Amino acid sequence: MAHATAQGPELLHGFKRLTRFDKGLGAQLPEAYKKFWREWKLTTPAAVHYVPKTETFERDDVTGEVRPVQNIPLPLIDTPESHEGIWGGEAVIKGFQKRHPQKRRVPHFWIPTLRRSVVHSQVLNEYMSVVVTDRTIDQIHDCHGFDHYLLKNLACDLRSTLALKLKRKVLQQLWNGCPNWSNNPTERERILKEYKCYLDSYTAEEIEWYGHTYQEAIRKLQAQIRAENRIIPHKLEFRSKLIEQLKNAGIREASGSHIGEKTAGKGSDNDNADIERLTKLEAPSSSTSSWLSKINPFGKKQET
Repeated sequence: MAHATAQGPELLHGFKRLTRFDKGLGAQLPEAYKKFWREWKLTTPAAVHYVPKTETFERDDVTGEVRPVQNIPLPLIDTPESHEGIWGGEAVIKGFQKRHPQKRRVPHFWIPTLRRSVVHSQVLNEYMSVVVTDRTIDQIHDCHGFDHYLLKNLACDLRSTLALKLKRKVLQQLWNGCPNWSNNPTERERILKEYKCYLDSYTAEEIEWYGHTYQEAIRKLQAQIRAENRIIPHKLEFRSKLIEQLKNAGIREASGSHIGEKTAGKGSDNDNADIERLTKLEAPSSSTSSWLSKINPFGKKQET
């Protein structure tokens, strides 16, 4: 029996399903982004489309049966339009609707009421026209401002990528000392005093990686890897080696700085000019002349 062996529990529960952070480039993502991902995708959001029950058990009014309470959230659909606005945690609900007692139920989509409104960010010192819902407006009023709404709510409650990007931008401005208010030091100090308390939960690296989708985080990681491991063309490497060999051979013109200052992006015209310049170099000794004649493809062949 598997349960009678020492490795039984390990065989039953030891197989861990690989996630996107266990293989490939996802495994190289920093812990700062993984923390944001857990806040965005793995944290249970606040109930929006249903009223959660606080009791542990409930009794059926008809049968009198006592059963445990299960607060199961409704499955929500995040459309591309929802990420272009700020819906306050609302989304599209797919279900069935019985429109007549004697007819079959039909599929139905419940869509929140959308309206375009203008919100103001004191930290960014900007007015923005975005698509919002009535719940978004109510939450902004309850939080006493748009910035407080972004900074108080978790990523799972903000839900849309637009709200997450705005929150990252607000946190970056607060971390840098609100440079948008450099012309008004008094207002700048007031804003920093009011919103600086939100920076206690983040580090500079966590703010940098906050609000990115998984694809954006992968592209950001790839850009960092390319910047750290720059590829040097062989053209530059071989040219530097040739110039070093010419300097060691004692050729006077090789010590000039204009030969080694060429870059790979200037094309083949500069390469031809370098070759022509090398062909005109005067050899200081016979050994140098014979050595140069071997590597110069344009030199005259010695007659035997």
